Amino acid sequence: MSRRAAEELIREGRVTVDGRVAVLGDRVDPTVGRVEIDGIPMPVAPDLVTYLINKPLGVISTSDDPQGRETVLQLVPADVRVWPVGRLDADSEGLLLLSNDGELTHRVTHPSFGVTKKYVALVEGLPSQSEVARLVAGLELDDGPAAAHRARVVDSSRGRTLIEVEMGEGRNREVRRMFDVLGYPVSRLVRVAIGPLMDRSLAPGAWRQLAVAEVRSLYEAAGRQD
Repeated sequence: MSRRAAEELIREGRVTVDGRVAVLGDRVDPTVGRVEIDGIPMPVAPDLVTYLINKPLGVISTSDDPQGRETVLQLVPADVRVWPVGRLDADSEGLLLLSNDGELTHRVTHPSFGVTKKYVALVEGLPSQSEVARLVAGLELDDGPAAAHRARVVDSSRGRTLIEVEMGEGRNREVRRMFDVLGYPVSRLVRVAIGPLMDRSLAPGAWRQLAVAEVRSLYEAAGRQD
């Protein structure tokens, strides 16, 4: 924002530094100071980096792999140490964050903060509307109940169905296991959104660094706790 707009926020008492309401003329050490607007943290530390990548099929969402398979860290620059924010299975594709912002990582991955992830699943078979509704009503998995926030059929043809599913947590292979319970195995699964973040122009294997406004949008989405 412009300096004038920032000064107006400060005058309105909407900016805090380390929990104290800021006043014009305050100085902040961005390496250690905590700056918030309306209670939402601002990523001001100069060493914070968050990348958005489009994970290709077969790439592992870990820092290293004992079997020597390609990992998501090999897709981004190595000059700053980052780690995966959550995970995507090797046989799943789509958007994944890599970051060295520990607080952002916690807020995006912990289900209590309510940052949803949206997937598009291609399943074998033609599930009925009532069966798709069961994804939201809830299904019993071997590690406990699971339910989608939303689910809808996007398209169906040639014995296969494309279904959009929005989840509030990310247990191991959760979406695939939910469809297995319904009897419709997933042949392809792509994550298309993380909270407010989408990027259809990002090619498989490509990455980009998030703008400050995008990082703030994630913090805002995480501010709405269940």
